Amino acid sequence: MAFFGLDKISKLFNLIKENGGVRQSLYKLYRQNDLKSGTLIGSDRLGNKYYENNYYFMGRNRWVIYSPSLGTDFDGSAVSPEWFGWLHYKTDTPPVKVPPVQYGFIDTTPSPNPTGTSQAYIPYSTTKPKIEAWVPPKAS
Repeated sequence: MAFFGLDKISKLFNLIKENGGVRQSLYKLYRQNDLKSGTLIGSDRLGNKYYENNYYFMGRNRWVIYSPSLGTDFDGSAVSPEWFGWLHYKTDTPPVKVPPVQYGFIDTTPSPNPTGTSQAYIPYSTTKPKIEAWVPPKAS
């Protein structure tokens, strides 16, 4: 059966089934550009869900499915600090099993990334630019 590639088709049908059917699989493909199956490890206070499947390659076997309240406008800053270490392989124990150490001077509420907005950080420079912009000559 593997000779004809039919095992790939059966894996596709199982993946669609594990993701909630055709409609839900298409929705997940739209939001995440990927269909994966794995075990739910836990969720955070923002509604993000964290999964793991050790049959995938290292670096691809842990992932987050962002809360639907974020819509399609989500980025890495939506991951809560408690889950950041587990998601990036700093620890193998998720914060559901062992709660992380809480420091009083570290803010644990995630803030959105302001890049591309009017609140983005732009450093002030006092040095003369090395390259000056070209100004086209005016027609006389």
